[in-house]
Amino acid sequence: EGSVNSATSLALSTAGGAVAEEEPKSSMAETLQVGTYFALWYLFNIGYNIYNKQALNVLAYPWTIATLQMATGLFYFVPLWLTGIRKAPKLSGDDLKTLFPIALCHTGVHVGAVIALGAGAVSFAHIVKASEPVVTCMLNFLFLGEVLPTPVYLTLLPIIGGVAIASMKELSFTYLALASAMLSNVSSSARGVLSKKTMSGKKIGENLDAQNLYAVLTAMATCVLIPLTLAVEGTGFFTAFKTLVANGDFTNKALAMLLGLGGATYYAYNEVAFLALGKVNPVTHAVGNTIKRVVIIIASVVAFKTPMSTGSIIGSSVAIAGTLLYSLAMNASKKKKA
Repeated sequence: EGSVNSATSLALSTAGGAVAEEEPKSSMAETLQVGTYFALWYLFNIGYNIYNKQALNVLAYPWTIATLQMATGLFYFVPLWLTGIRKAPKLSGDDLKTLFPIALCHTGVHVGAVIALGAGAVSFAHIVKASEPVVTCMLNFLFLGEVLPTPVYLTLLPIIGGVAIASMKELSFTYLALASAMLSNVSSSARGVLSKKTMSGKKIGENLDAQNLYAVLTAMATCVLIPLTLAVEGTGFFTAFKTLVANGDFTNKALAMLLGLGGATYYAYNEVAFLALGKVNPVTHAVGNTIKRVVIIIASVVAFKTPMSTGSIIGSSVAIAGTLLYSLAMNASKKKKA
């Protein structure tokens, strides 16, 4: 596999099937660095989920909010490219054509998640998002003809069962939250499948490491989102923003800060997730990803005082345990292949 492919699998793997780029050094400094990455990844992710939900609670314009969050990343990586702190990627028209379908999926992942987080409880959106491995297995089979070992498929049963129980017992259940969280799942799985299919062994552009790839996808997704958002929501967001300020609910600065923090924490947690990914093996990352979901669910339940029924707690626990087992079974099957 080429370096682009390993960078891509690194960058686009969300369910712990990543390629570890470096063997961890057994030193105190290394442990501290990895610990810091994980702590920041969790911290930014919790922050993002809370800021995002607070913004959606007062401004019910998920498309516009998703676009603003996606565009925030530009203020981070464009100056880095212009100043030469980070090497800017050089891409041809053909390279952009190859990346475009992946960028479309990237757009779907984010918009789906933001709509779901606005339509229902944060905890419920994350329970549904835990079922992503099921979609990944289906798409891998349909588009890549990949048949996985039986233990991997068996781990999908608790995921499906758990999400079903949690959905039936969820007190803040809405079909919109379920459908948009599933759109996010399908987009995320498709992004992985497409990157495998289109970028495998291909040399794409210059300086396209994992972080630059994520930056390019962010820029392309922003270009896709702007016209879509205007078509779906028009400019209603800006009127609603002015009304909130006029009513004295927020000052201009406070509301802009809330939206800005949502965008900044969104880009920051993805950037740090990549750094964490490059430092640990897939199993550690999978465990980290699973615990992260649990932490976000607990943090959002506490922050928003979301009532959760016993059925919902049991269902989500079963589903999340299933995603962990899936990651471990997938890793075991990859090891056998290798």
